[in-house]
Amino acid sequence: MTLRTPTRRHLLKMTAGAALATPFLSIRASAQTVNLSMLAWYGHAEPDIVGAFEEENNVKFTPKYYTGGDNMLGLIAQSPAGTYDVILSDAEYVQQLNAAGYIEALDAADYAFDDFYPEFQKFPGHWQDDTLYSVITRFGFLGVAHNTDVLSEKDAASYAVFSDARVTGKLGHFDWHLPNLGQLSLSAGNGSAYDIDDAGWDKVQEATMALRGQVGGFFDYGGTFSSLNDGQMVAFAGIGDWITGVLEKNGAKVRTTIPEEGGLQWTESFSIGKGTQNYDMARKWIQWITSAEGQAKSADMAAYPALIPNKKGWEVLNATNPAEAKRQNMVLGQHNAMDMIREGRIQYRQLPVQQSLEDWNDFWSDYKGA
Repeated sequence: MTLRTPTRRHLLKMTAGAALATPFLSIRASAQTVNLSMLAWYGHAEPDIVGAFEEENNVKFTPKYYTGGDNMLGLIAQSPAGTYDVILSDAEYVQQLNAAGYIEALDAADYAFDDFYPEFQKFPGHWQDDTLYSVITRFGFLGVAHNTDVLSEKDAASYAVFSDARVTGKLGHFDWHLPNLGQLSLSAGNGSAYDIDDAGWDKVQEATMALRGQVGGFFDYGGTFSSLNDGQMVAFAGIGDWITGVLEKNGAKVRTTIPEEGGLQWTESFSIGKGTQNYDMARKWIQWITSAEGQAKSADMAAYPALIPNKKGWEVLNATNPAEAKRQNMVLGQHNAMDMIREGRIQYRQLPVQQSLEDWNDFWSDYKGA
């Protein structure tokens, strides 16, 4: 049992007399800290995000971090029901979580969807018929990540820059097939990045293999940061501002440009794990992180920044951190990230529709080994 440290005011009350001290101690002893387990990408259970919620609600988060949706599914499959109270997943995996019985149904009335932009009030895949299973919390765009000392934004305005002589041996891949092959599907001229027939899939494989001689490496989360930061790689596929934004804020000469062929949207959402013993607190956490205050914190998360779906969160961010609102193109009253979505420049990242996930994963392995 965890006891809170009494404040000075409480200590004075304790010394006022035994009659007051006994009930006070009884009340404090019952205030046990709630341990809330979280399965998520790195950063979501760090103090800059959860600290205020932990303090206000006598909660302690215990995180298990993963990289990539396949890794997330594997961790859940290997764990007993109830292991994870809250699960952060990429949106394209919510249906798989639901089909496998890994997440609880949610009451949509519990969440402030009226404060969200219309595009995110009933986000695809988060609902089954009229039942909610996951709540979108943040998103971002994937494009051409580039070293601005070597490649200008004009250079990076097309995926063709990946074949540029200046990039030979210095093209990096974030080592996950979904974002990379989705981008290269757009580069190959497919109108839909993920819903492609056999001919479209052949074009993706041809366009990808044509880049193999340009590639300097396949990197995990940390390797992507360091290889961009030190100039080892001058262009990167499969990532966006969620990585370059952290580096840019720290002074690195990197940026993500959305090319003319279009960009992809990654989307993260929270679900409540099946069998949790802390459903009420898990629900309270999702309510908080999708509130205006929580959203402003999430946008500027130390581990990696993101756009946010709550319009009131945009208002708080513009008022409290206008520089970051501007850097992420979330300034109200001018052309911004929402307009890019509405103009059709962004497609949702998703699982392949006409091929199996294994087909894409197997080809990615072949590409890496070529």
